[in-house]
Amino acid sequence: MRRSQETKKWLIAGGAVAAALIALGIYLYIERKAAPPPAAETAAETQPVEQQPQAHYPVPETTPAPEEAPLPALDDSDPAVLDELVRTLGDGAGEVLVPDSIVRRIVATVDGLSRPKLAVRMRPVVPVRGAFVVEERDGTTVLGEQNYARYAPLVQLVQAADTSQIVALYYRFYPRFQEAYEQLGYPDAYFNDRVVAAIDDVLATPDAQGPIQLTRPRVFYEFVDPDLESRSVGQKVLLRIGPENAAVIRQKLREIRREITSHVPQA
Repeated sequence: MRRSQETKKWLIAGGAVAAALIALGIYLYIERKAAPPPAAETAAETQPVEQQPQAHYPVPETTPAPEEAPLPALDDSDPAVLDELVRTLGDGAGEVLVPDSIVRRIVATVDGLSRPKLAVRMRPVVPVRGAFVVEERDGTTVLGEQNYARYAPLVQLVQAADTSQIVALYYRFYPRFQEAYEQLGYPDAYFNDRVVAAIDDVLATPDAQGPIQLTRPRVFYEFVDPDLESRSVGQKVLLRIGPENAAVIRQKLREIRREITSHVPQA
């Protein structure tokens, strides 16, 4: 891959806050067949009963404030979502976010973070500036530490964001996130469950010890360590942004996870 393409593949992190964000799986319809009825039962009683699976992490119902405008339709939601993200995350959000199909981009990115590949065309943030840097040390190619500074503006944006405000914004627009998730191909699953699973996957990223060795068998750079190379997109991103940046992202993801699951009764 050309370096610009390599950058796009690995540096989608940001989409990040808030995306932050991982292997509970997708739930299918649970079908319950009625037992063979006696002759006296009505036709309605003989029909199979389908039940919607329960969400593991249901989103609490929220009542819009009187001054809030009605939630826009999914296809018309970009201006409202972008305005609220800038209000919540700061002006820097407007500089890093791709301004169209915002909800769909976030949903597609969250869904793909725990998978081996992610659709670059659906990234929610613009590519990080600068070229992807590698170094040669003792005859081996390693990830250049100069790369870490390229993520600093995005990581600072995430770190400064108020977690409670992020979650409140997420809850407000959750019906649109759920709608986009269903359109993505999961009509019987819950996006919030997917968010939690995505976060859990990213938080399970191992700590890389020493310089990260890379190889370039074709056009893309790959990790030399087969264990690292087998990791999900989200975990590879966390490895590539450097330990200090990764620590900030981990902390914010923990905060978000705690807030979006705190209302769920414990077994």
